[in-house]
Amino acid sequence: MAALTPDPLTEQTGLNAAQRRLRAQIAASELWSRVGDPAAHTEPARRAFLVRFECEVDPDGTLAPAERARRAEHARKAHFKRLALASSKARAAKAAARRAAKEGGARGVA
Repeated sequence: MAALTPDPLTEQTGLNAAQRRLRAQIAASELWSRVGDPAAHTEPARRAFLVRFECEVDPDGTLAPAERARRAEHARKAHFKRLALASSKARAAKAAARRAAKEGGARGVA
């Protein structure tokens, strides 16, 4: 059996993955407890995310604003569909690996 490689973040922080996740959840809860308007708080990030697609479809800034927005919306949709496809493939691969492991274990019991 292959040796497990140490998690560099565990070595760096002294926290395992579950502890890091809990620490992040605590930080998020503290942040949102102090924010009066969550939508306003995240607006700069949302805007920057959308600008990325505008720059992608109109790098020279020559399109009319309405056309740039239309194309950027399609680029954004394509981005999320690519993410969904990658997620679907990963889930299918994980399920296939589980099935193979289950079948391999069942054969070894004979």
